[in-house]
Amino acid sequence: MKVSVLDIKGKETGREVELSESVFGLEPNDHVVYLDVKQHLANKRQGTHKAKERAEIVGSTRKIKKQKGTGTARAGSIKSPIFRGGGRVFGPRPRDYHFKLNKKLKRLARKTVLSQKFKNNQLMIIEDFGFEAPKTKEFLNVLDNLKIRDKKSLLVLDESNKNVYLSSRNLKSAKVVNVSELNTYNVLNSNVLLITESRIEELQNNLNK
Repeated sequence: MKVSVLDIKGKETGREVELSESVFGLEPNDHVVYLDVKQHLANKRQGTHKAKERAEIVGSTRKIKKQKGTGTARAGSIKSPIFRGGGRVFGPRPRDYHFKLNKKLKRLARKTVLSQKFKNNQLMIIEDFGFEAPKTKEFLNVLDNLKIRDKKSLLVLDESNKNVYLSSRNLKSAKVVNVSELNTYNVLNSNVLLITESRIEELQNNLNK
């Protein structure tokens, strides 16, 4: 599978890159994508939620009225969960939501979403580029030239290209990562995936291990 390389002005350079069938030509596997996204979102959770139970509420423990003869329900301490301000029954406690997944499964999930981007014509290969200084306006010009300014974009480039990363940081609809940071959730959460010409080989090698 060959894809034309575009320059930052949105025009074809005349060069092509070869895409691996084992990375960009797989049949969709929705379940592994679900598991990988579930793990990504679960690992981002802080798990610091906490509600006070009956024993942790500050208040008197005396019985607030007699057991019988009032014509209403029995009642004990004011800290009882049935009263406003009382403790909560089975409330949330701090916990760790992290869980592990097999590396091969995570690679398969990334391959699946990359294949979907390719099949849906949401993948673009662009030439390597850089900015002399961080400027959001220059990054927006690149998006305008590629006609994707109004879409969610994910750009995969070289780690050393810091100015491009800084130029995109203020944009909500654009995200820049290097190959090692690429994950299933980010690819799935973007409308257009941009990969620089020099990163294609590294990406394919990482996923074919």
